[in-house]
Formats: sequence, structure tokens, C-alpha cells
Amino acid sequence: MLPSVFLSLGSELLGTSTGFPFGSYGYLSGLGYKIAGLVPFTIPLSWFYLGFAAYVLARAGLKVAENSHSWGRQLGAIALGSLLLTSWDFVLDPAMSQTISPFWVWYQPGAFFGMPYSNFAGWFGTGVVFMSIAAFLWQKLSLPALRELNFPLGIYLSNFAFAGIMSVGSGFLVPTALGLIVGVFPALMLWWQGQKNVPSSVVIPATLPEEISPTPVKVALK
Repeated sequence: MLPSVFLSLGSELLGTSTGFPFGSYGYLSGLGYKIAGLVPFTIPLSWFYLGFAAYVLARAGLKVAENSHSWGRQLGAIALGSLLLTSWDFVLDPAMSQTISPFWVWYQPGAFFGMPYSNFAGWFGTGVVFMSIAAFLWQKLSLPALRELNFPLGIYLSNFAFAGIMSVGSGFLVPTALGLIVGVFPALMLWWQGQKNVPSSVVIPATLPEEISPTPVKVALK
């Protein structure tokens, strides 16, 4: 939580001050108190819970287990998790910046439905940084600790649905379809694969091993 919150807050403060790495934008007053007068306090929290859900799904789907020495899988989980996170913004940004009551504005609108392409590069890059830190911190985390995948999937899909409904209602069909293709469908596939990779229960033997079996007790019957 702490790496994602501080890194995303740093990226947002840098972005709202200089335009890097997302583009030139600014937050309005609809999201509550602003840190340093620039970034609402709810924004880093959103980065955390969506990034966490996306990374957990990618990690479990690619079977990144305890003491895994496969750098390919580690890098794949970071890349896929960052892609799922960025895909959310395909539907979130139009819904939050170009509707009747926007929550932020683009001072220099971009070519992708009012959003600059640098915005997505900033999302992906920020996701890669804090998911890489998560991968480092979770080197000793085994897959059974991640067996409950319904919760992160629910977080991802519910937030996508909220933004998607607003975007579709405002006529942003292409960004919503793109988010479905590169976000929702891969998330579902990773969840499904993760269900097979991660054991859901521990099987207890029906009989005790012979060496620890209790000593039989003879009972005399009258």
C-alpha cells in the first residue's frame, strides 16, 4: 500500500505541476481535499486498490509462486498488471473529465478522445514502478496466500463498470470497447487461470500415518 500510494501521489503531483508524465491537466473540487492544493487525497488510494487488484490477478494467473526463479513470469505479471491498470483509464478518463460535471480537466486535449497518449504512458509507467516494488517485497509470498481471487476481480470489474456506464452514457463507445478488450477480458482469463493454479483447500488424509497411529486398546467384555 505505502509504495503505491507515495509513488502514485508523487506522479500525480509532478503531473499536475509540470505536465509530466501524464500531460497538462488539473483536478477540480469534486473529489474532496487536495494534497498540496493539487491532488485529491482519494486519487492515490484509487491507484492502490486498482493496482493491487490488477497485480494480484496477473501474479496468480501466471503462477508466480514462492521462490519462483522465472524472471519471465515475474516481468509478465508486472507488465500484465500495469496493462490492466492502464486499461481502466480508457473508460475512467472520458467519464471523469468530459461529462457534464467533470472532476478534472485537460488543459491541452489530446488526440485520443480528448486525452493525450502520454496519459496512458504515464499510467503504465507508474504501474510498472510500484508493481516492481511489490514483486520485490513479495518474493517470499506463496500462491496459497493469494487463493482468494474473487475479491480482487470484484474490485476491478465493479470499478470498470462504474466508469464504463458513465462513458457509454456520454457516447464514448470506442474507449469503453478498448477497455473491455485489453482490460476486462484479460482480467477474467487471469482469474480463471489463477483458480486452477492456486489450491483452494488443504487435503487432510483420511487415515493417520502408521508411525503415529494410536495404540489399540483392548476392552474386556463380560
